[in-house]
Amino acid sequence: MVLPPQVRGVRAAFVFFTRLPLGGFPYRDEDYAWAPAHAPLVGGVVGGLGASAFVLTAGAGTTVAALVAVAVTAMITGGFHEDGLADTADALGGAIFDRDRLLEILKDSRIGTYGALALVLSVGLRVALVAQLATSSVFGFQPAVAGAAALVISHVVARVAPTWLMAALPYVTDAAHARSRPVVRAARGQALVATLWALLFAGMLAWRVPAAAPILLPLLAVVPLVALSCAWRFHRRAGGITGDFLGATEQVGELAVLLCLALAS
Repeated sequence: MVLPPQVRGVRAAFVFFTRLPLGGFPYRDEDYAWAPAHAPLVGGVVGGLGASAFVLTAGAGTTVAALVAVAVTAMITGGFHEDGLADTADALGGAIFDRDRLLEILKDSRIGTYGALALVLSVGLRVALVAQLATSSVFGFQPAVAGAAALVISHVVARVAPTWLMAALPYVTDAAHARSRPVVRAARGQALVATLWALLFAGMLAWRVPAAAPILLPLLAVVPLVALSCAWRFHRRAGGITGDFLGATEQVGELAVLLCLALAS
């Protein structure tokens, strides 16, 4: 029996967004179309594995544990979103006025100064924020657990904004110009499902830890803020989105969530 794409899209999401060996090939275009709907679920698993690494290495110090946790999440995804961030930074920084040049830079696999700087800042800030949260009692958890929980929720929430961008903006590159993985597209239905996944995670957290509830509402407000700011920037500079832009949006989302939690702790 062939499962409907809405269901098979769950497995396709893990295959597309991570390096986890789940198989199930071949996937149809309609399966991949539903993969973004389940990106927050993928984020929950990726963040959960990173959080496990954090707890296991916490005895070495919060900074070391945070670095290990961030490294684990990057290995699980194959640096998928980090690659998008680096390419986006190179393109936006290296082609200030020329749209054609911007698209040309996006297709270049080499990393430039802007991309390298963006990666250093992104990884450094995430490590610093997770380490800081591990010394707080955010969500009402004990400090070490708080850092791990923050890692999970940041990966879940950060994956909602890119899905809304996919539904709202056109792609400025087509499948023929994609360097590796197929171009995945999503509509409003997928974006709504992705939002529901994030709300489900937030609801479960609020149910298990009622003290976390006051933090979750402003935290979820990060999603439209990140989505609107990135959408404005990408539309203004390129007229739409690319896969790299979506990866950069996810990275911005992670940083925004972790920063909000650090400010609230």
